[in-house]
Amino acid sequence: MEVTIYADNIVKSFGSKKVLDGLSFHVHMGQIFGLLGPSGAGKTTLIKILTGQLHHDLGTAQINGVDAANLTGEDNKKLGIMMDNFGIYERLNCYENLKIFAEIYGVKNDGILNALKKVGLESAKKTSAANLSKGMRSRLRLARVFMTDPDILFLDEPTSGLDPATSDEIHNIMLAEKDRGKTIFLTTHTMSEAEKLCDDIVMINDGKIVEKGTPQEICRRYNHQRMLKIHLSDGSDIQLPHNENASDKVAELIKNGRAETIHTTEPNLETVFMELTGKGLAV
Repeated sequence: MEVTIYADNIVKSFGSKKVLDGLSFHVHMGQIFGLLGPSGAGKTTLIKILTGQLHHDLGTAQINGVDAANLTGEDNKKLGIMMDNFGIYERLNCYENLKIFAEIYGVKNDGILNALKKVGLESAKKTSAANLSKGMRSRLRLARVFMTDPDILFLDEPTSGLDPATSDEIHNIMLAEKDRGKTIFLTTHTMSEAEKLCDDIVMINDGKIVEKGTPQEICRRYNHQRMLKIHLSDGSDIQLPHNENASDKVAELIKNGRAETIHTTEPNLETVFMELTGKGLAV
């Protein structure tokens, strides 16, 4: 498969603080690629480097074979970027907010309306941005991404702070874009989001890669975390290693009528990350 995003030994420091420390990975066309890590891990900095907004100190960053620092205006039209700090003009309505950027990129009015329709804001096109809910504001930022029908989408924490229903709506939009052959570079600290959406992920902590692969592969590598969770008749829970050594204890609990339910607990990305770093993804 064709590589659309290529990073090799990316290093970036701000003063004496090294924010990115030798990151290497590649993203294939048509993938949803997840960059998974807690706040402050360097995810936003990496997006800025890959999209030419920020220069790195060492390494190679390329988009479709072009050095990220040398992306032209035509190259940038193929990129859609959604970042939480991208401003919304409060006094303008949804249509007017997009119109400003449409004029910059030479997008016609139909392109604005199509973008609003894609994110479910067509009926709110005349609604003032000041009156939008948080979820609608996120969708408005996402609509800006779609105006140029880009080949590669960089989405920085697109569902952060949103309710589950709104998050699901944005997930469905992303999956539909993947079905159209688009490449999506997603940053998130939400484990379930990465497991649901991503073909491949890279986990980073303190600017370094701590694990990478498909979500399923990564969880299988840490299968030693599998446990038996037993809910007892007195209302308490116990956990036992999921191996032959637990059989006698389980048999005893069942024989004595103390075991009400028995479940296996497989590792997920959250528990894997905690094992690797000693902290949760939402830190």
